[in-house]
Amino acid sequence: MSANLYDTLTAAGDPAAVFLEAPGGDVIRYGDLDAATGRIANALVGRGVRPGDRVLVQVEKSPTALLLYLAVVRTGAIYLPLNTGYTRAEASYFVEDAEPTLIVCDPISRADFNATGLGARIETLDSQGEGSLADLARTQRGAFATAPRAQDDLAAILYTSGTTGRSKGAMLSHRNLVSNAETLADLWRFTAADVLIHALPIFHVHGLFVATHTVMIAGASMLFRPKFEPSDVLGLMPRATVMMGVPTHYTRLLEASGLTREATAEMRLFVSGSAPLQTDTHRQFMERTGHSILERYGMTETGMNTSNPYAGVRLPGTVGPPLPGVSVRVTDVTTGRQVNDGEIGVLEVRGDNVFRGYWRNPGKTAEAFRTDGYFITGDLGVIDPRGYVSIVGRGKDLIISGGLNVYPKEIEAAIDGLEGVVESAVVAAPHPDFGEAVVAFVVPDAQGTDETAIRSELAGRLAKFKLPKRVLLIEALPRNTMGKVQKAELRARVKDLFETG
Repeated sequence: MSANLYDTLTAAGDPAAVFLEAPGGDVIRYGDLDAATGRIANALVGRGVRPGDRVLVQVEKSPTALLLYLAVVRTGAIYLPLNTGYTRAEASYFVEDAEPTLIVCDPISRADFNATGLGARIETLDSQGEGSLADLARTQRGAFATAPRAQDDLAAILYTSGTTGRSKGAMLSHRNLVSNAETLADLWRFTAADVLIHALPIFHVHGLFVATHTVMIAGASMLFRPKFEPSDVLGLMPRATVMMGVPTHYTRLLEASGLTREATAEMRLFVSGSAPLQTDTHRQFMERTGHSILERYGMTETGMNTSNPYAGVRLPGTVGPPLPGVSVRVTDVTTGRQVNDGEIGVLEVRGDNVFRGYWRNPGKTAEAFRTDGYFITGDLGVIDPRGYVSIVGRGKDLIISGGLNVYPKEIEAAIDGLEGVVESAVVAAPHPDFGEAVVAFVVPDAQGTDETAIRSELAGRLAKFKLPKRVLLIEALPRNTMGKVQKAELRARVKDLFETG
């Protein structure tokens, strides 16, 4: 029996039920999915895509873009989404590493990918779901035999990164994605009657897998939005039952006068993830709406690992107990031995949700796993006596700004290559809107430089979400006796930076 993710996701949907409603009111029903994705799948196969091939996609969010994802899965190929903010230089690395058979991009990016595509075929898709791929799909038959897949065959590769090298492709299997979807739908009590406000990007685990898969596996519906707008989301709440967002979404909703108990009366669940939710945000939201936000914890390599309970105490500042079927333990940073409840250490997880390793990188894969199969997350955490997990820090100095991962080493390398710069160090500063903001400390050389010049130079080299919100000039970086930069000291210097302006 085939374990293709597409078959599992579409099994529960009533053909007459709405799968997705677009902003203009157009709907896609579950009964439309086979033909709609079948036409795209036939177009992909016609362009040379075969099971196991990579299809790299960098397009704006649209209903057609989501259908494209499902079509890639149907063909048995491997879906590889890229953040739309990546520059040409950044995207070229992913093309080189993944060696996709087909690239689907925005029409304005076609020339860039032609220059870096390494022979891959290229089709286009714009924010309205139009382009050469859409044109080609219209000429195809809707009938398509979904490719059989084994549970451990790859369904997607999502690139993540660290502080010591280039991005790594996390290989996610059909079983990884199905297991997480089934667990979350059950834990969060999704049914066919649910309507999700989907205002997340779909190049990311949160919007593509957590939100979409949970809806589909329950046969529920989505109000699909290209991006998050507080007034728009508030207007949708009388028609919805669930919202998934990042902490920034909730801080912006709290700024809106329309956020009241009456406005949220039809909602049953608000979920927050991708970045730490401040306790004060949790408290204010509860006071304004009567709803306790459910916070959970996951990552690119594993999907979701823990969740505060649907029925039970949702503790602010925690991400809840491990999901059913997922084991979480805390180990000593130095020895790797498991520590007792209440002690801080490195979080390690094991379960069907955990990825198969890093694409073409057996060395990094071996480093990431214990011999008993536990994945070393690199996040620092603690488990209390009730089994609730709290994230207290992140190894490798990862910054999460607005729900998106930012890796300091990459920013530092870009800054250090600029004229007038001796060296730099990048840290996170607490930010009331983004959760964390990127701040760069820069040591200038004798020629000198300034904040405006550095930010201007970086704008053409880095995606917007990676750009430092502030660049602070400093005479020398603080170091210990071994010469290691003391980032904790730098973080302490900017802990109130955005509170005081």
